Amino acid sequence: MTDSRQERGLAWQAGVWDRMADPYIREIDTRFEPVIEQMLRRAQLQNGESVLDLGTGTGAAALVASEVVGSGGHVTAVDISGEMLAIARERAESSNLTNISIKRGSAEAIPIEDDSLDVVLSSLVLMYVINRDSAAKELARVLRPGGRAVVVVWSGPEEADVVKFQQAAGRFAPKPPVDKVGPGALADCSPFIEQLSHVGLDVSVETANTQFSFPDFESAWDALAGVTTANLDDDTRKEAQAFVHDLMWADSRDGPSVFNNAIQLVVIAKPT
Repeated sequence: MTDSRQERGLAWQAGVWDRMADPYIREIDTRFEPVIEQMLRRAQLQNGESVLDLGTGTGAAALVASEVVGSGGHVTAVDISGEMLAIARERAESSNLTNISIKRGSAEAIPIEDDSLDVVLSSLVLMYVINRDSAAKELARVLRPGGRAVVVVWSGPEEADVVKFQQAAGRFAPKPPVDKVGPGALADCSPFIEQLSHVGLDVSVETANTQFSFPDFESAWDALAGVTTANLDDDTRKEAQAFVHDLMWADSRDGPSVFNNAIQLVVIAKPT
């Protein structure tokens, strides 16, 4: 991929996530808490550690991590979205957390010095990274020898209802300027594992099940598809909604529905 195409892709993604900032803090953060809990459980953060939350979004994982590592530790929260980072910064300040740094950056160019991190956390982000080969190299660069990372990604649509929903809605949205990105892009982790191994990192994969619910179809649509389908004409939007409703809500009609979402935890270690 040429640098100019990647730059256009990053600009497009940043715009999408900027528009997602408000629905994310309102509707998504609390529903994704079980995913963050699984990631932090596996990361086993210790007091005094230096941590990166890569793709921090509104800062949900970074806030918890900062409390765990304490005043002797530090968390750097990085994201490509300025609107997301503004919310993360406000949340950190309102919680009087002084051991968090908020920085704009991408997985392909992490704004961190070499060999400086004990832990990298990344929750539901690497599926959207345009150049995962560069991301693997960056993870190897910023982790200190003996450091570790936990990257969480969704499983495929057969195991993750959120992926099934978003992929179904995405069929009606304009084609993105970059390919091989999206909620189910790392359902098969093996290519990414190979990229990580190629740069000298040890990798294993674990799975876990998480769950959240929506009270009705309209709430789920607004939270999970509202932004990506916002520019559709009315007829196409109605067609998309009807298709996803029949696929996902047939059993519950317009009432509540539980989403069962399998995740994969890619556990990474940098040899000493």
